[in-house]
Amino acid sequence: MLEIVRAGGWLMLPILLGSVVAMAIVMERFWTLQTRRVMPPGLLERVLRAYERGALSEKQIAALRAGSPLGRILAAGLSYRNASREVMKEAVEDTGRHVAHGLERYLNTLGTIAAVSPLLGLLGTVLGMIQVFSVITSVGVGDPTELASGISQALITTAAGISVAVPALIFHRYFRGKVTRLVVDMEAEALKLVEMMHARGAGAREAA
Repeated sequence: MLEIVRAGGWLMLPILLGSVVAMAIVMERFWTLQTRRVMPPGLLERVLRAYERGALSEKQIAALRAGSPLGRILAAGLSYRNASREVMKEAVEDTGRHVAHGLERYLNTLGTIAAVSPLLGLLGTVLGMIQVFSVITSVGVGDPTELASGISQALITTAAGISVAVPALIFHRYFRGKVTRLVVDMEAEALKLVEMMHARGAGAREAA
């Protein structure tokens, strides 16, 4: 393996570095974007029960905000629970945009690695072919061993760049799609909170 890296030349270093960074990002995003961590099961129901009991203090709302991305969105709505439906909904949507940005953390870096790695491989190919033609110019084509170094550099860097780019691109698309689904689901949960709180508030006022 070390011999292959050496044969690929100095361009193998940024390609290998990109593969390490991409793997670290993939592992971190798999951990962070687990549905149960982003949207803890039953959270909305627990919040509504606490609201009905009048047990939602500012301390509890702060704990809800720090507990999960969905909790942050719900806490934004609860902070404006005495305001109009439109104000509460706007607070939820604004916080949702910030949460979505946080869920997309490191994905731009992963996308950059997916785009740059094959270009580094292509650059290695060009440099390898330049080396081959330089040897041909100097000693001709009589000795294949003189050409082997440049040809191997061209092939190895190309293969390495593509090998890093393909999985990085796959995971980049996968995580983008997952973030989109999570954001849509969280917004739906938060809008349920808005509608149910205002519906119950209207019912309480009519009963009074």
